[in-house]
Amino acid sequence: MSGPAGAPMSGSTDTSAGMSGSKDAQAASTGTAGAGYRIVSLDGHDIRFPTSLELDGSDAMNPDPDYSAAYLVLRTDDGFEGHGFAFTIGRGNEVQTAAIKALEPYVIGRDVEDLGALWRDMVHDSQLRWLGPEKGVVHMAISAVVNALWDLKAKREGKPLWLLLSEMSPEEIVALVDFRYLTDAITPEEALAILRAAEPGRAERIAHLREHGYPAYTTSPGWLGYDDDKLRRLCKEAMDEGFTQIKLKVGADLQDDLRRMRIARETCGEDFPIAIDANQRWDVGSAIAWVNALAPFRPHWVEEPTSPDDVLGHAAIARAIAPIPVATGEHVQNRTVFKQLLQAGAISYLQLDAARVAGVNENVAILLLAAKFGIPVCPHAGGVGLCELVQHLSMFDYVAVSGSMENRVIEYVDHLHEHFVDPVVIRKGAYTAPSRPGFGAQMHAASIADHTYPGGRIWRSPDD
Repeated sequence: MSGPAGAPMSGSTDTSAGMSGSKDAQAASTGTAGAGYRIVSLDGHDIRFPTSLELDGSDAMNPDPDYSAAYLVLRTDDGFEGHGFAFTIGRGNEVQTAAIKALEPYVIGRDVEDLGALWRDMVHDSQLRWLGPEKGVVHMAISAVVNALWDLKAKREGKPLWLLLSEMSPEEIVALVDFRYLTDAITPEEALAILRAAEPGRAERIAHLREHGYPAYTTSPGWLGYDDDKLRRLCKEAMDEGFTQIKLKVGADLQDDLRRMRIARETCGEDFPIAIDANQRWDVGSAIAWVNALAPFRPHWVEEPTSPDDVLGHAAIARAIAPIPVATGEHVQNRTVFKQLLQAGAISYLQLDAARVAGVNENVAILLLAAKFGIPVCPHAGGVGLCELVQHLSMFDYVAVSGSMENRVIEYVDHLHEHFVDPVVIRKGAYTAPSRPGFGAQMHAASIADHTYPGGRIWRSPDD
């Protein structure tokens, strides 16, 4: 199969993507592998929610977000559907949607089992990668398509994604990973050793997840646009609901942050974990000074204190504010930057995002990197559907990679879940393990219709 404008696909010739044999890769790239079910359509939707009206999601860098999804549906010739999306915050969602649509030639007619080859064909395309490489709008579009393919595969196999991944062999998991740029930090052989070490006890951990779920923390009390009374009320509600950690947005005004941290600390108690999130607001010197000013309130971590691309800046901040930990990852664009953050000792918590790097495959690589360096993964969520997705990655990590929940929590934000067919369920401050087949990305048809921009019901003026 050829790519757009006659460009050859690269999946059959790349030798850096895991440990799959060249014969299998060639079969996949020519569409001869698997059961023969073909992708017949890719439909894209520009979906936006007017969250700026209530300041839900507001922070120091993003004061008025309209949470949005550049959304796609893949359909196969036997009637299955796979759903995926890239998360944005409003303006520019049309650009992200167009980038997803531009990937249509890479998937139409392909076998749904070609996941490894499809990933490589898109990520390694010699012309598309010029727009990154491996970052930005195109990389996020690839993430949306790859995640939709995994949703499709999990539905076809009748399993939730976390369980599908958790039941794969170490060799199958390693074959998903592109080790290009990573082998100075982790090799395929080291990844295999990590996964094999976690094999004993998989069944017990699956049973534990089904009974107890995965611990969560909530950001819902901490949006910067909320007044003090709402902050106080939501802190109390979070504790009553069983959450054992909350997070506050900071970075716009130091005196406001000091007051809000004081309210949260007085409400939650002296020993309750309260993380803070600057959303990239500071440069290195400002971050150090600001966090040290907040240090008497004992922040559990400081998140995104500076540019997500500034590896050395994060390392300098981590040294200067110790023992307060540094966390980042939601805007880290690929596995290579995560590798550098870990190598530099720049972070104490890794916050991968389900929809920014190139989908499940690249996030598996990031989970393996974190396990190699002994850094706990506490994913970014919130947004539109990110909670629904990322729970699967953390649960897979617990079962098959790290084998641990120690110092690990998944972010939870309590809005927009009602738009999803399989919304997250939180009980006693923990994510309930999903049982429905798929990746959790599917939205209700009515939600898609109502929130499509600009013609959906939510966005039409009363005079339309």
